[in-house]
Amino acid sequence: MTSPGIQYFIVTETPDSLRHCDAGCICYTYERQRSFGFAEKLQVFVLGSFFPPYIEIDKRRLEELSAAEAALLLALADDSERLRWFRDGDVLRQALTLCEGTEVVVEEGRETLNGVLRYIGKLSKAAAQEPLTAVFFGVELQGEDKGKGNTDGRYDNVTLFTCDRDCGIFAPFSRVRPRHSESFPSADAESPSGWETAMPVPGDRVTYFIEDYCCYGMVLNVREKDGQRFVLISTDIDATGKTGEVEVPLQFVVVGEYPADSDLIALDNRAAETESAMGLNSLVEVSLGTRRLYGIIRWIGTLPGQKEIMAGLELEEDVGVSDGTFKNVSFFQCPPRRALFVKKSACRPDARFLNDRDDDAAPKRKVTDGASRDSQSRLEPVAPIGADQVDQILVGRMKGIQGHCNSCYMDAALFSLFSCSSVLDSMLFKSTEPQDAPIQRTLLNDIVNPLRSEGFVQGRHIMKLRQQLEKHGYCHSFTTEEKDPEEFLTIVMHHILALDPLLKLWVGGKVQESFCYQIFLEQNHNLVLPTVQQLLEHSFHNAALKLAEVPSCLILQMPRFGKKFKMFDKIIPSLELDITRLLSQGPQQCILCGKLAQEECLDCFEEPVFSQTGCKVFCELCSVQVHSHPQRRSHQAAPLDIPEGYVARGVPRTLTRDIMELFAVLCIETSHYVSFIKYGPNSHDWLFFDSMADRQGGTDGFNIPEVRACPEVGIYLDMPAAELAAQIPRDMKGVAKRLFCDAYMYLYQSSSMCLYY
Repeated sequence: MTSPGIQYFIVTETPDSLRHCDAGCICYTYERQRSFGFAEKLQVFVLGSFFPPYIEIDKRRLEELSAAEAALLLALADDSERLRWFRDGDVLRQALTLCEGTEVVVEEGRETLNGVLRYIGKLSKAAAQEPLTAVFFGVELQGEDKGKGNTDGRYDNVTLFTCDRDCGIFAPFSRVRPRHSESFPSADAESPSGWETAMPVPGDRVTYFIEDYCCYGMVLNVREKDGQRFVLISTDIDATGKTGEVEVPLQFVVVGEYPADSDLIALDNRAAETESAMGLNSLVEVSLGTRRLYGIIRWIGTLPGQKEIMAGLELEEDVGVSDGTFKNVSFFQCPPRRALFVKKSACRPDARFLNDRDDDAAPKRKVTDGASRDSQSRLEPVAPIGADQVDQILVGRMKGIQGHCNSCYMDAALFSLFSCSSVLDSMLFKSTEPQDAPIQRTLLNDIVNPLRSEGFVQGRHIMKLRQQLEKHGYCHSFTTEEKDPEEFLTIVMHHILALDPLLKLWVGGKVQESFCYQIFLEQNHNLVLPTVQQLLEHSFHNAALKLAEVPSCLILQMPRFGKKFKMFDKIIPSLELDITRLLSQGPQQCILCGKLAQEECLDCFEEPVFSQTGCKVFCELCSVQVHSHPQRRSHQAAPLDIPEGYVARGVPRTLTRDIMELFAVLCIETSHYVSFIKYGPNSHDWLFFDSMADRQGGTDGFNIPEVRACPEVGIYLDMPAAELAAQIPRDMKGVAKRLFCDAYMYLYQSSSMCLYY
């Protein structure tokens, strides 16, 4: 592929007065010529350029490449893109370790497709004068992604690998990843470090772990055996007194040399000026070479055999060494592989959540209508975002609530409740206990007001709320682990802000109170493609429940078995929920003649003859006629509870119905929560929100939230039920599939009880 004695470079800065060489160009020189030219400059040839034959470039504008790295980068046609991927070194280094037969994912258009790597090499011959050819990856698509490619393994009528028609893709390294790039197969023994760093390549100096020892060496090879990757290392003389070669599972290897400190790595960042300010439950970060690890201090003290003050961290990811145990002694408790013990002096405050940080994650945006950029100083309420303001304030990337470390359940719940609805704004202003006031202020000043005025809430404000909740002692893992939305809402509304229960149920002559209602159905139900209205009525009927009063906000949890198993493939959103017949008292209309109903027949619930709605209420005359039928003579109708004196005042032609409006839906897929907002009166007035829609940077980067309009939902809402039932979820337009197929929680409001309307 390349000739010996050649050194390759990438140009990192565009040289002055050189029109034929931009930043990102690949160039080369012969080893024997590297001493030629001026001391600060180097004569190089630019690949793909025929004029001039060579140029002189300042050595400070060049970075050396191996031939393999240069060949992969050449597959990228754009110079700026090539430089960007070179600087993101982890992806390039990872690509060097891929081999044929590896399971991968490949980006094609806007999709991520599954496949197997079948070919690594050039697609065409190099020009006669060029020493190097671009290297591409050939991927055979697998499973449901078959047929989404554009080749059968041939390129320019040359067969490079064989697969079915349109089941192959040729792509540069930037679009190909190992399928398990974030979590490679585990060894039988648990990794003593768990650190996931850059993929090692031959020649790298590495730190590796054997039993209780931290050892060092140089990588000779990386290979795959029985589905697991191993690194062949030429060892230094280590703590065991051995030298030579050793083969170590990949997850036991960290690129670079890092200090060992008696069974644990402790990195001293000389942050003594901040050390005293950090105590238990402080958010901190420690460095491991180029990798930052983030966590919370759960323990401070001295370990057996140690003199220095140590900190026990609960990390955000499963990259630690234990569950809080050190040498068989438990110092604190956390999930397995989340604990790491380091010198306390190695910790520094988590820079992602410093208030005075010039945070790249904070979008620079113009604040309209005189809104203050400092949400801390805003004490007055801000009205929800109206339908006419949604596009201006809320729609776009870096909009909504920024997710961080398993916060999606909280992000989706808060966005759903407060972005375009005020039905629960009373919880932001009600009097509360002094110890709970900071949480209320955080909700109002740091989350709700910025969301409504600027359309964006930084992740540090959500972390602040999570810290406050954890400090209250409701759960020690609020800052690290995922919760259920209903658990979070109940703690905030009931335990902290002491809000009156939203839901009052009449059952067995008594009133039971709750904040959410879980819909349960018997196994013998006849529903196939249900609406939310039908689900609620069936659930109330099965449990013999009634509403004691009209709720201001009705939070309904869909029937599921955990987060993964759904009872229905699709659920049709009911944009309006008619709860008139679910109330324990109040005037109702006969379903047949429209007059004042006086009886309800639970036995007629399953009768589709009279009404598609489950609950059947009749006036006295209609009830007699209905139950004169032989099949219904055994039914037992019960009198309705009509307010005293109502009949005496006469019966209006049209009785008022109690209607609740849908304003948000929380959905879950593979443990990730997103939300849909119904922000206007039209069927296409829908927003989709994902607090972690994209990410910038690696583990020390930040999530990019996104809010986007999804008018395609209206297409399916207007579709006949039979046609909707026939829709294949993966073929549904946009994000509509997630609303109809992944609904977890529906939120309804009574418009008469909203603070702003």
